[in-house]
Amino acid sequence: MCGILGVVATSPVNQLLYDGLQVLQHRGQDAAGIATSEGGRFHMHKGSGLVRDVFRTRNMRSLEGNWGIGHVRYPTAGSASHAAEAQPFYVNSPFGLLLAHNGNLTNSEALKREMFLSDLRHINTGSDSEVLLNVLAHELQASCNGLKLDEDAVFRAVAGVHRRCRGAYAVVAMIAGYGLLGFRDPYGIRPMVIGRKDTADGTEWLVASESVALDVLGFKLLRDVAPGEAVLIDTQGNFHSRQCASKTVQAPCMFEFVYLARPDSIIDGVSVYESRMKMGEYLADRMKRMMPQVEIDVVIPIPDSSRPSAMQMAERLGLPFREGFVKNRYIGRTFIMPGQATRKKSVRQKLNTIHQEFRGKSVLLVDDSIVRGTTSKEIVNMAREAGAAKVYLASAAPPVRYANVYGIDMPTRGELIASGRTEDEICREIGADGLIYQDLDDLKASVRALNPAISLFETSCFDGSYVTGDITTEYLNGVENQRGELKPSRGDLHDDEDGQLDLNLASDTDN
Repeated sequence: MCGILGVVATSPVNQLLYDGLQVLQHRGQDAAGIATSEGGRFHMHKGSGLVRDVFRTRNMRSLEGNWGIGHVRYPTAGSASHAAEAQPFYVNSPFGLLLAHNGNLTNSEALKREMFLSDLRHINTGSDSEVLLNVLAHELQASCNGLKLDEDAVFRAVAGVHRRCRGAYAVVAMIAGYGLLGFRDPYGIRPMVIGRKDTADGTEWLVASESVALDVLGFKLLRDVAPGEAVLIDTQGNFHSRQCASKTVQAPCMFEFVYLARPDSIIDGVSVYESRMKMGEYLADRMKRMMPQVEIDVVIPIPDSSRPSAMQMAERLGLPFREGFVKNRYIGRTFIMPGQATRKKSVRQKLNTIHQEFRGKSVLLVDDSIVRGTTSKEIVNMAREAGAAKVYLASAAPPVRYANVYGIDMPTRGELIASGRTEDEICREIGADGLIYQDLDDLKASVRALNPAISLFETSCFDGSYVTGDITTEYLNGVENQRGELKPSRGDLHDDEDGQLDLNLASDTDN
Protein backbone atom coordinates (compact mmCIF):
# COMPACT_ATOMS: atom_id res chain seq x y z
CA MET A 1 0.00 0.00 0.00
CA CYS A 2 1.35 3.40 -1.02
CA GLY A 3 0.24 6.99 -1.49
CA ILE A 4 0.35 8.74 -4.86
CA LEU A 5 -0.19 12.32 -5.95
CA GLY A 6 -0.13 14.14 -9.29
CA VAL A 7 -0.53 17.89 -9.90
CA VAL A 8 -0.79 20.18 -12.91
CA ALA A 9 -0.74 23.78 -11.65
CA THR A 10 -0.14 27.34 -12.79
CA SER A 11 2.77 27.93 -10.40
CA PRO A 12 5.63 25.85 -8.92
CA VAL A 13 4.37 22.58 -7.43
CA ASN A 14 7.30 21.44 -5.28
CA GLN A 15 5.80 22.69 -2.02
CA LEU A 16 2.34 21.49 -3.04
CA LEU A 17 3.63 17.97 -3.64
CA TYR A 18 5.61 17.97 -0.40
CA ASP A 19 2.59 19.06 1.63
CA GLY A 20 0.38 16.52 -0.14
CA LEU A 21 2.76 13.66 0.58
CA GLN A 22 2.84 14.58 4.25
CA VAL A 23 -0.94 14.31 4.31
CA LEU A 24 -0.66 10.86 2.69
CA GLN A 25 2.22 9.76 4.95
CA HIS A 26 -0.05 7.24 6.69
CA ARG A 27 -0.09 5.23 3.44
CA GLY A 28 3.65 4.54 3.54
CA GLN A 29 6.68 5.44 5.61
CA ASP A 30 9.53 3.50 4.02
CA ALA A 31 10.41 5.86 1.18
CA ALA A 32 9.27 9.05 -0.53
CA GLY A 33 9.87 10.71 -3.88
CA ILE A 34 8.89 13.76 -5.92
CA ALA A 35 9.38 14.43 -9.63
CA THR A 36 8.61 17.69 -11.42
CA SER A 37 9.00 19.00 -14.93
CA GLU A 38 10.03 22.34 -16.39
CA GLY A 39 10.87 23.17 -19.98
CA GLY A 40 10.77 19.56 -21.11
CA ARG A 41 13.20 18.42 -18.41
CA PHE A 42 12.44 16.20 -15.44
CA HIS A 43 13.73 16.88 -11.92
CA MET A 44 13.52 14.19 -9.27
CA HIS A 45 14.55 13.46 -5.71
CA LYS A 46 13.70 10.35 -3.72
CA GLY A 47 15.05 8.29 -0.85
CA SER A 48 14.29 6.01 2.09
CA GLY A 49 12.44 7.39 5.08
CA LEU A 50 9.62 9.77 5.93
CA VAL A 51 8.82 12.78 3.75
CA ARG A 52 10.26 15.17 6.34
CA ASP A 53 13.55 13.22 6.35
CA VAL A 54 13.96 12.66 2.61
CA PHE A 55 13.62 16.29 1.49
CA ARG A 56 15.86 19.18 2.47
CA THR A 57 15.76 22.80 1.29
CA ARG A 58 18.37 22.13 -1.40
CA ASN A 59 16.29 19.21 -2.72
CA MET A 60 13.15 21.29 -2.85
CA ARG A 61 14.86 24.11 -4.73
CA SER A 62 15.94 21.68 -7.43
CA LEU A 63 12.37 20.45 -8.01
CA GLU A 64 11.38 23.15 -10.49
CA GLY A 65 8.26 23.21 -12.62
CA ASN A 66 4.50 23.59 -12.57
CA TRP A 67 3.55 19.93 -12.76
CA GLY A 68 4.73 16.78 -11.08
CA ILE A 69 4.02 13.59 -9.16
CA GLY A 70 4.81 12.26 -5.69
CA HIS A 71 4.89 8.91 -3.92
CA VAL A 72 5.17 7.49 -0.40
CA ARG A 73 5.99 3.79 -0.21
CA TYR A 74 4.98 0.91 1.95
CA PRO A 75 6.63 -2.01 0.17
CA THR A 76 4.70 -5.04 -1.01
CA ALA A 77 7.15 -6.32 -3.63
CA GLY A 78 10.90 -6.06 -3.89
CA SER A 79 12.95 -5.13 -0.84
CA ALA A 80 12.50 -2.20 1.50
CA SER A 81 16.25 -2.10 2.07
CA HIS A 82 16.93 -0.98 -1.50
CA ALA A 83 16.72 2.80 -1.86
CA ALA A 84 16.75 2.30 -5.65
CA GLU A 85 13.21 1.00 -5.38
CA ALA A 86 11.87 4.29 -4.05
CA GLN A 87 9.47 5.85 -6.54
CA PRO A 88 8.86 7.48 -9.01
CA PHE A 89 10.58 5.26 -11.61
CA TYR A 90 11.93 6.65 -14.89
CA VAL A 91 12.51 5.42 -18.45
CA ASN A 92 13.72 7.64 -21.25
CA SER A 93 11.91 5.94 -24.14
CA PRO A 94 9.49 6.67 -25.58
CA PHE A 95 9.27 10.41 -24.91
CA GLY A 96 10.49 10.09 -21.31
CA LEU A 97 8.22 8.65 -18.64
CA LEU A 98 8.02 8.85 -14.84
CA LEU A 99 5.58 6.65 -12.91
CA ALA A 100 4.37 6.15 -9.33
CA HIS A 101 2.16 3.21 -8.40
CA ASN A 102 -0.08 2.10 -5.54
CA GLY A 103 -1.04 -1.56 -5.50
CA ASN A 104 0.50 -4.84 -6.58
CA LEU A 105 0.67 -6.68 -9.89
CA THR A 106 -0.10 -10.37 -9.57
CA ASN A 107 1.50 -11.36 -12.89
CA SER A 108 4.71 -9.32 -12.64
CA GLU A 109 7.02 -12.33 -13.04
CA ALA A 110 5.31 -13.41 -16.25
CA LEU A 111 5.45 -9.82 -17.50
CA LYS A 112 9.18 -9.61 -16.78
CA ARG A 113 9.84 -12.65 -18.94
CA GLU A 114 7.51 -11.38 -21.65
CA MET A 115 9.15 -7.97 -21.77
CA PHE A 116 12.65 -9.42 -21.93
CA LEU A 117 11.81 -11.88 -24.71
CA SER A 118 9.25 -9.89 -26.73
CA ASP A 119 9.46 -6.21 -25.77
CA LEU A 120 13.27 -6.23 -25.45
CA ARG A 121 13.11 -4.33 -22.17
CA HIS A 122 15.25 -4.87 -19.08
CA ILE A 123 13.87 -4.65 -15.52
CA ASN A 124 16.56 -3.56 -13.09
CA THR A 125 14.84 -3.95 -9.70
CA GLY A 126 12.50 -6.36 -7.94
CA SER A 127 9.68 -3.83 -7.96
CA ASP A 128 6.48 -4.58 -9.84
CA SER A 129 6.10 -0.82 -10.31
CA GLU A 130 9.10 -0.82 -12.64
CA VAL A 131 7.41 -3.64 -14.55
CA LEU A 132 4.26 -1.54 -14.84
CA LEU A 133 6.27 1.45 -16.06
CA ASN A 134 7.89 -0.59 -18.82
CA VAL A 135 4.58 -2.08 -19.90
CA LEU A 136 3.17 1.45 -20.22
CA ALA A 137 6.27 2.60 -22.12
CA HIS A 138 6.01 -0.28 -24.58
CA GLU A 139 2.29 0.28 -25.12
CA LEU A 140 2.85 4.00 -25.70
CA GLN A 141 5.48 3.26 -28.29
CA ALA A 142 3.21 0.77 -30.04
CA SER A 143 0.15 3.04 -29.96
CA CYS A 144 2.03 6.00 -31.46
CA ASN A 145 3.46 3.93 -34.29
CA GLY A 146 6.22 6.50 -34.77
CA LEU A 147 3.79 9.40 -35.03
CA LYS A 148 3.35 12.39 -32.77
CA LEU A 149 1.75 11.65 -29.41
CA ASP A 150 -1.91 12.59 -28.92
CA GLU A 151 -4.62 11.77 -26.40
CA ASP A 152 -5.98 8.85 -28.46
CA ALA A 153 -2.55 7.22 -28.45
CA VAL A 154 -2.23 7.68 -24.69
CA PHE A 155 -5.62 6.12 -24.01
CA ARG A 156 -4.84 3.23 -26.38
CA ALA A 157 -1.66 2.64 -24.39
CA VAL A 158 -3.60 2.48 -21.11
CA ALA A 159 -6.00 0.01 -22.72
CA GLY A 160 -2.94 -2.08 -23.57
CA VAL A 161 -1.81 -1.93 -19.94
CA HIS A 162 -5.22 -3.19 -18.81
CA ARG A 163 -5.02 -6.11 -21.26
CA ARG A 164 -1.59 -7.19 -20.02
CA CYS A 165 -1.50 -6.37 -16.30
CA ARG A 166 -3.32 -8.24 -13.55
CA GLY A 167 -3.83 -7.23 -9.95
CA ALA A 168 -4.33 -3.85 -8.31
CA TYR A 169 -2.92 -0.59 -9.56
CA ALA A 170 -3.63 3.10 -9.21
CA VAL A 171 -1.05 5.03 -11.22
CA VAL A 172 0.16 8.57 -11.82
CA ALA A 173 2.64 9.11 -14.65
CA MET A 174 4.38 12.03 -16.37
CA ILE A 175 4.89 12.03 -20.13
CA ALA A 176 7.68 14.44 -21.05
CA GLY A 177 6.46 17.50 -22.87
CA TYR A 178 2.86 16.30 -22.83
CA GLY A 179 1.21 16.00 -19.45
CA LEU A 180 0.01 14.05 -16.44
CA LEU A 181 -1.66 10.65 -16.77
CA GLY A 182 -3.62 8.86 -14.06
CA PHE A 183 -5.43 5.53 -14.26
CA ARG A 184 -6.96 2.83 -12.10
CA ASP A 185 -7.22 -0.94 -12.58
CA PRO A 186 -10.49 -2.38 -14.00
CA TYR A 187 -11.61 -3.50 -10.53
CA GLY A 188 -10.91 -0.19 -8.79
CA ILE A 189 -9.22 -2.01 -5.91
CA ARG A 190 -6.94 0.87 -4.92
CA PRO A 191 -8.45 4.36 -4.59
CA MET A 192 -7.88 7.46 -6.70
CA VAL A 193 -9.73 10.79 -6.72
CA ILE A 194 -9.70 13.90 -8.91
CA GLY A 195 -9.64 17.47 -7.61
CA ARG A 196 -9.87 20.88 -9.28
CA LYS A 197 -9.01 24.43 -8.25
CA ASP A 198 -9.79 27.54 -10.31
CA THR A 199 -7.26 30.35 -9.91
CA ALA A 200 -6.77 33.77 -11.48
CA ASP A 201 -4.14 32.20 -13.75
CA GLY A 202 -6.20 29.19 -14.82
CA THR A 203 -7.44 25.80 -13.67
CA GLU A 204 -5.25 23.50 -11.58
CA TRP A 205 -5.78 19.73 -11.33
CA LEU A 206 -4.82 17.16 -8.73
CA VAL A 207 -5.18 13.36 -8.59
CA ALA A 208 -4.47 11.57 -5.32
CA SER A 209 -4.98 8.35 -3.40
CA GLU A 210 -7.35 10.00 -0.91
CA SER A 211 -9.59 13.03 -0.87
CA VAL A 212 -7.95 14.33 2.32
CA ALA A 213 -5.01 15.49 0.19
CA LEU A 214 -7.39 17.60 -1.89
CA ASP A 215 -8.96 19.14 1.21
CA VAL A 216 -5.65 20.15 2.74
CA LEU A 217 -4.25 21.53 -0.53
CA GLY A 218 -7.36 23.61 -1.28
CA PHE A 219 -8.77 21.57 -4.18
CA LYS A 220 -12.43 20.69 -4.66
CA LEU A 221 -13.24 16.99 -4.91
CA LEU A 222 -14.80 16.30 -8.31
CA ARG A 223 -15.13 12.53 -8.27
CA ASP A 224 -13.27 9.24 -8.11
CA VAL A 225 -11.39 7.90 -11.09
CA ALA A 226 -13.63 5.06 -12.23
CA PRO A 227 -12.32 1.49 -12.43
CA GLY A 228 -10.51 1.11 -15.76
CA GLU A 229 -10.67 4.84 -16.47
CA ALA A 230 -7.73 7.04 -17.43
CA VAL A 231 -7.48 10.81 -16.98
CA LEU A 232 -5.04 12.97 -18.91
CA ILE A 233 -4.17 16.57 -18.13
CA ASP A 234 -1.86 18.28 -20.58
CA THR A 235 0.66 20.93 -19.61
CA GLN A 236 -1.82 23.68 -20.57
CA GLY A 237 -4.33 22.35 -18.05
CA ASN A 238 -6.76 20.74 -20.50
CA PHE A 239 -8.54 17.76 -18.93
CA HIS A 240 -9.44 14.57 -20.81
CA SER A 241 -10.81 11.24 -19.58
CA ARG A 242 -11.77 7.93 -21.16
CA GLN A 243 -12.80 4.45 -20.15
CA CYS A 244 -9.93 2.23 -21.31
CA ALA A 245 -10.94 -1.23 -20.08
CA SER A 246 -13.24 -3.55 -22.00
CA LYS A 247 -14.81 -4.89 -18.81
CA THR A 248 -14.93 -3.24 -15.39
CA VAL A 249 -16.20 -4.14 -11.93
CA GLN A 250 -16.18 -1.78 -8.98
CA ALA A 251 -14.61 -3.77 -6.12
CA PRO A 252 -12.80 -1.42 -3.71
CA CYS A 253 -10.57 -2.92 -1.04
CA MET A 254 -12.53 -3.29 2.19
CA PHE A 255 -9.40 -2.79 4.29
CA GLU A 256 -9.27 0.83 3.07
CA PHE A 257 -12.46 1.47 5.02
CA VAL A 258 -11.53 -0.71 7.98
CA TYR A 259 -8.08 0.69 8.60
CA LEU A 260 -5.89 1.98 5.78
CA ALA A 261 -7.51 5.28 4.81
CA ARG A 262 -7.74 8.37 6.97
CA PRO A 263 -11.19 8.83 8.54
CA ASP A 264 -11.56 12.28 6.95
CA SER A 265 -11.27 10.83 3.43
CA ILE A 266 -14.07 9.99 1.01
CA ILE A 267 -13.40 6.91 -1.15
CA ASP A 268 -15.75 5.77 -3.92
CA GLY A 269 -18.41 8.10 -2.58
CA VAL A 270 -18.14 6.72 0.95
CA SER A 271 -17.08 8.69 4.01
CA VAL A 272 -14.49 6.52 5.75
CA TYR A 273 -15.50 7.97 9.12
CA GLU A 274 -19.19 7.24 8.61
CA SER A 275 -18.44 3.72 7.42
CA ARG A 276 -16.52 3.04 10.63
CA MET A 277 -19.42 4.36 12.67
CA LYS A 278 -21.72 1.98 10.79
CA MET A 279 -19.34 -0.87 11.58
CA GLY A 280 -19.77 -0.09 15.26
CA GLU A 281 -23.55 -0.13 14.96
CA TYR A 282 -23.60 -3.51 13.24
CA LEU A 283 -21.10 -4.92 15.71
CA ALA A 284 -23.18 -3.72 18.66
CA ASP A 285 -26.26 -5.44 17.25
CA ARG A 286 -24.28 -8.62 16.73
CA MET A 287 -23.02 -8.49 20.30
CA LYS A 288 -26.57 -8.17 21.58
CA ARG A 289 -27.49 -11.32 19.67
CA MET A 290 -24.37 -13.38 20.35
CA MET A 291 -23.46 -12.33 23.90
CA PRO A 292 -26.70 -11.22 25.61
CA GLN A 293 -25.58 -12.50 29.00
CA VAL A 294 -22.39 -10.42 29.13
CA GLU A 295 -22.47 -7.39 31.42
CA ILE A 296 -20.22 -4.51 30.36
CA ASP A 297 -19.42 -1.42 32.40
CA VAL A 298 -17.49 0.63 29.83
CA VAL A 299 -16.47 0.65 26.15
CA ILE A 300 -12.83 1.60 25.44
CA PRO A 301 -11.24 2.01 21.98
CA ILE A 302 -7.73 0.84 21.15
CA PRO A 303 -6.41 4.07 19.58
CA ASP A 304 -7.00 5.39 17.03
CA SER A 305 -8.71 3.85 13.98
CA SER A 306 -11.27 2.00 16.10
CA ARG A 307 -12.58 5.12 17.84
CA PRO A 308 -15.61 5.80 15.55
CA SER A 309 -16.70 2.14 15.80
CA ALA A 310 -16.25 2.11 19.57
CA MET A 311 -18.24 5.32 19.99
CA GLN A 312 -21.19 3.89 18.05
CA MET A 313 -20.99 0.57 19.88
CA ALA A 314 -21.22 2.37 23.21
CA GLU A 315 -24.18 4.46 22.08
CA ARG A 316 -26.00 1.46 20.60
CA LEU A 317 -25.41 -0.64 23.72
CA GLY A 318 -26.31 2.22 26.06
CA LEU A 319 -22.91 2.10 27.75
CA PRO A 320 -20.37 4.75 28.77
CA PHE A 321 -17.59 5.45 26.27
CA ARG A 322 -14.22 6.16 27.84
CA GLU A 323 -10.64 6.70 26.70
CA GLY A 324 -8.63 4.13 28.59
CA PHE A 325 -5.39 4.22 26.61
CA VAL A 326 -3.12 7.19 25.98
CA LYS A 327 -0.76 7.01 23.01
CA ASN A 328 2.75 8.40 22.95
CA ARG A 329 3.04 9.76 19.41
CA TYR A 330 6.76 10.36 19.69
CA ILE A 331 7.82 6.72 19.77
CA GLY A 332 9.61 5.74 16.57
CA ARG A 333 8.55 2.93 14.29
CA THR A 334 8.59 -0.22 16.35
CA PHE A 335 7.83 -2.77 13.66
CA ILE A 336 11.49 -2.88 12.66
CA MET A 337 12.49 -4.06 16.12
CA PRO A 338 13.45 -7.75 16.05
CA GLY A 339 12.08 -10.32 18.42
CA GLN A 340 8.89 -10.87 20.36
CA ALA A 341 10.24 -9.52 23.66
CA THR A 342 11.15 -6.20 22.10
CA ARG A 343 7.79 -6.06 20.37
CA LYS A 344 5.93 -6.56 23.64
CA LYS A 345 8.01 -3.90 25.32
CA SER A 346 7.21 -1.46 22.51
CA VAL A 347 3.46 -1.82 23.13
CA ARG A 348 3.92 -0.41 26.59
CA GLN A 349 6.17 2.34 25.32
CA LYS A 350 3.51 3.51 22.91
CA LEU A 351 0.33 2.86 24.91
CA ASN A 352 -0.33 3.51 28.58
CA THR A 353 -3.48 2.82 30.56
CA ILE A 354 -5.58 5.25 32.56
CA HIS A 355 -5.99 2.96 35.55
CA GLN A 356 -9.18 4.43 36.94
CA GLU A 357 -11.06 3.56 33.73
CA PHE A 358 -10.24 -0.13 34.24
CA ARG A 359 -10.11 -0.69 38.00
CA GLY A 360 -12.81 -3.11 39.09
CA LYS A 361 -14.72 -2.82 35.80
CA SER A 362 -15.88 -5.18 33.10
CA VAL A 363 -14.46 -3.52 29.98
CA LEU A 364 -15.15 -3.95 26.29
CA LEU A 365 -12.06 -3.12 24.20
CA VAL A 366 -12.75 -2.29 20.56
CA ASP A 367 -10.16 -2.62 17.80
CA ASP A 368 -10.50 -2.06 14.06
CA SER A 369 -9.11 -5.53 13.25
CA ILE A 370 -6.96 -8.33 14.64
CA VAL A 371 -4.22 -9.52 12.31
CA ARG A 372 -1.45 -11.38 14.12
CA GLY A 373 -2.90 -10.97 17.59
CA THR A 374 0.32 -10.04 19.37
CA THR A 375 -0.94 -6.65 20.41
CA SER A 376 -4.39 -7.86 21.32
CA LYS A 377 -2.86 -10.29 23.80
CA GLU A 378 -0.58 -7.65 25.27
CA ILE A 379 -3.33 -5.04 25.55
CA VAL A 380 -5.64 -7.51 27.28
CA ASN A 381 -2.82 -8.09 29.78
CA MET A 382 -2.39 -4.34 30.25
CA ALA A 383 -6.11 -3.97 30.96
CA ARG A 384 -5.96 -6.71 33.58
CA GLU A 385 -2.87 -5.18 35.19
CA ALA A 386 -4.76 -1.87 35.36
CA GLY A 387 -7.37 -3.63 37.50
CA ALA A 388 -10.06 -4.74 35.03
CA ALA A 389 -12.32 -7.42 36.46
CA LYS A 390 -13.29 -8.74 33.01
CA VAL A 391 -11.82 -7.97 29.59
CA TYR A 392 -13.83 -8.50 26.40
CA LEU A 393 -12.52 -7.73 22.92
CA ALA A 394 -14.51 -6.68 19.84
CA SER A 395 -13.10 -6.43 16.30
CA ALA A 396 -14.82 -4.11 13.83
CA ALA A 397 -13.59 -6.42 11.06
CA PRO A 398 -14.07 -10.17 10.55
CA PRO A 399 -11.24 -12.63 11.24
CA VAL A 400 -8.25 -12.09 8.95
CA ARG A 401 -7.53 -15.62 7.69
CA TYR A 402 -5.96 -15.21 4.25
CA ALA A 403 -3.11 -13.44 2.49
CA ASN A 404 -3.63 -10.16 0.66
CA VAL A 405 -2.04 -9.94 -2.80
CA TYR A 406 -3.36 -6.55 -3.91
CA GLY A 407 -0.99 -4.18 -2.15
CA ILE A 408 -1.19 -4.87 1.59
CA ASP A 409 1.87 -6.68 2.88
CA MET A 410 0.17 -8.82 5.50
CA PRO A 411 1.72 -11.74 7.41
CA THR A 412 1.68 -15.22 5.93
CA ARG A 413 -1.32 -17.39 6.65
CA GLY A 414 0.64 -19.31 9.28
CA GLU A 415 1.26 -16.07 11.19
CA LEU A 416 -2.35 -14.89 11.18
CA ILE A 417 -3.95 -15.69 14.52
CA ALA A 418 -7.31 -16.49 12.90
CA SER A 419 -5.85 -18.92 10.36
CA GLY A 420 -6.84 -22.44 11.34
CA ARG A 421 -8.40 -21.35 14.65
CA THR A 422 -11.99 -21.02 15.81
CA GLU A 423 -13.09 -17.82 17.52
CA ASP A 424 -13.07 -19.60 20.89
CA GLU A 425 -9.49 -20.72 20.29
CA ILE A 426 -8.49 -17.18 19.30
CA CYS A 427 -10.12 -15.84 22.45
CA ARG A 428 -8.13 -18.25 24.61
CA GLU A 429 -4.92 -17.41 22.75
CA ILE A 430 -5.44 -13.69 23.34
CA GLY A 431 -6.45 -14.25 26.96
CA ALA A 432 -9.75 -12.37 26.82
CA ASP A 433 -12.91 -13.30 28.69
CA GLY A 434 -14.86 -13.00 25.46
CA LEU A 435 -14.26 -12.14 21.80
CA ILE A 436 -16.61 -11.01 19.07
CA TYR A 437 -15.84 -10.35 15.42
CA GLN A 438 -17.78 -8.39 12.84
CA ASP A 439 -19.79 -10.48 10.40
CA LEU A 440 -18.53 -10.10 6.83
CA ASP A 441 -21.99 -9.39 5.42
CA ASP A 442 -22.48 -6.73 8.09
CA LEU A 443 -19.11 -5.20 7.19
CA LYS A 444 -20.16 -4.95 3.55
CA ALA A 445 -23.50 -3.50 4.57
CA SER A 446 -21.70 -0.85 6.65
CA VAL A 447 -20.04 0.56 3.53
CA ARG A 448 -22.82 -0.17 1.06
CA ALA A 449 -25.28 1.77 3.23
CA LEU A 450 -23.33 4.90 2.28
CA ASN A 451 -23.06 4.02 -1.42
CA PRO A 452 -25.58 1.39 -2.56
CA ALA A 453 -24.03 1.41 -6.05
CA ILE A 454 -21.08 -0.66 -4.80
CA SER A 455 -22.11 -4.26 -5.38
CA LEU A 456 -18.77 -5.99 -4.81
CA PHE A 457 -15.82 -5.52 -2.45
CA GLU A 458 -12.29 -6.90 -2.40
CA THR A 459 -12.43 -8.92 0.83
CA SER A 460 -9.86 -11.64 0.15
CA CYS A 461 -8.09 -11.36 3.52
CA PHE A 462 -11.40 -12.26 5.18
CA ASP A 463 -12.91 -14.85 2.82
CA GLY A 464 -10.07 -16.00 0.54
CA SER A 465 -11.98 -14.90 -2.57
CA TYR A 466 -9.73 -12.97 -4.99
CA VAL A 467 -11.75 -10.73 -7.30
CA THR A 468 -9.29 -10.78 -10.22
CA GLY A 469 -9.79 -14.52 -10.59
CA ASP A 470 -6.14 -15.31 -11.32
CA ILE A 471 -4.83 -16.26 -7.85
CA THR A 472 -3.85 -19.89 -7.40
CA THR A 473 -2.58 -21.86 -4.42
CA GLU A 474 0.82 -22.00 -6.11
CA TYR A 475 0.88 -18.22 -6.41
CA LEU A 476 0.01 -17.75 -2.73
CA ASN A 477 2.69 -20.22 -1.69
CA GLY A 478 5.22 -18.31 -3.82
CA VAL A 479 4.28 -14.98 -2.23
CA GLU A 480 4.66 -16.38 1.26
CA ASN A 481 7.97 -18.05 0.43
CA GLN A 482 9.27 -14.75 -0.95
CA ARG A 483 8.21 -12.95 2.20
CA GLY A 484 10.08 -15.49 4.30
CA GLU A 485 13.22 -14.99 2.24
CA LEU A 486 13.02 -11.18 2.50
CA LYS A 487 12.20 -11.07 6.19
CA PRO A 488 15.79 -10.95 7.51
CA SER A 489 16.70 -7.95 5.35
CA ARG A 490 13.43 -6.09 5.70
CA GLY A 491 12.78 -6.61 9.37
CA ASP A 492 9.32 -7.50 10.55
CA LEU A 493 7.27 -5.10 8.48
CA HIS A 494 4.02 -6.71 9.39
CA ASP A 495 3.88 -6.62 13.14
CA ASP A 496 3.96 -3.32 14.94
CA GLU A 497 3.56 -3.28 18.69
CA ASP A 498 -0.13 -3.83 18.01
CA GLY A 499 0.44 -6.89 15.89
CA GLN A 500 -0.90 -5.15 12.80
CA LEU A 501 0.31 -3.16 9.88
CA ASP A 502 1.88 0.06 11.14
CA LEU A 503 0.68 2.13 8.21
CA ASN A 504 -0.45 5.25 10.02
CA LEU A 505 2.74 6.40 11.67
CA ALA A 506 2.71 9.85 13.24
CA SER A 507 -0.80 10.75 12.11
CA ASP A 508 -4.10 11.17 13.87
CA THR A 509 -5.18 7.86 12.35
CA ASP A 510 -2.29 6.04 13.94
CA ASN A 511 -3.09 2.49 14.94
